[in-house]
Amino acid sequence: MNLAKLLQLASPALPVGGYSYSGGLEAAIEAGAVTDAASAQRWIEDVLAHCVARLDAPMLLRMMREPKPWNARFLASRETAELRAETVQMGYSLNRLLPDLGVPALALEEPSFPAAFAHAAKAWGIAPHGALLAYLWSWAENQVMAALKAVPLGQTDGQRILLALGARLEAVADQAEAMTEDEIGSFAPALAILSSQHETQYSRLFRS
Repeated sequence: MNLAKLLQLASPALPVGGYSYSGGLEAAIEAGAVTDAASAQRWIEDVLAHCVARLDAPMLLRMMREPKPWNARFLASRETAELRAETVQMGYSLNRLLPDLGVPALALEEPSFPAAFAHAAKAWGIAPHGALLAYLWSWAENQVMAALKAVPLGQTDGQRILLALGARLEAVADQAEAMTEDEIGSFAPALAILSSQHETQYSRLFRS
């Protein structure tokens, strides 16, 4: 039963609006940093290694224990208006959905997406390691789907990238579990700059 609920949380069918966001990837495509399958994979792997693995992942684990302070810290870590709006909108949507799934809504004024995700996983008795793997897979799949639409790429390219990303997720989860509070943090100025530029980009498919 827990496995089924874990898969439900990670599913792209979860109606939280993830398909509307690229997390800065569309801006990287517009800037010419991502042009094909190889560069898309390299970009997504770099964001995974330098941002998600070092910030989002260890924070999600802590949100399963102390949601309020770590949610506030996570929101403060979003470097642009679009990246903050992305996690707030998805968090709001998931938190609003939870009562229909038998989970009380998270009592936060502005829950981020990982906070709402962690809350659901805890309520369903999902172990932190499994919850984090599901979150990482959901993030990776959304990035690949954005690349399929915006580069564009073929479905086979997307599956190859997902296969490569999937092979990294266990190590990312292990790293996040081993991190101390002082080690949590990321530095990705290029992503922040591109995300800022996306706010005024002329033609866009995505909201971030």
